[in-house]
Amino acid sequence: MQTKVKKGLIVIDSERCKGCKYCILTCPKGCIELSSEFNASGFFPARFSNPENCIGCAMCAVVCPEIAIEVFVED
Repeated sequence: MQTKVKKGLIVIDSERCKGCKYCILTCPKGCIELSSEFNASGFFPARFSNPENCIGCAMCAVVCPEIAIEVFVED
């Protein structure tokens, strides 16, 4: 019996993000990093990277103090 791995999609509102790195530190698969470009408020926001590794656990959204992250899971 083969277990199907969930695939996740993370959407980050870069204008709400203040670059606190909580999501980066929490992600068990290393799917988030800081952008190299400023947002309108002068912060380096988080960005979704390594999408092939995302399992849709939503821990990033749970720890985000700015409520800037949405997670979608493909079953």
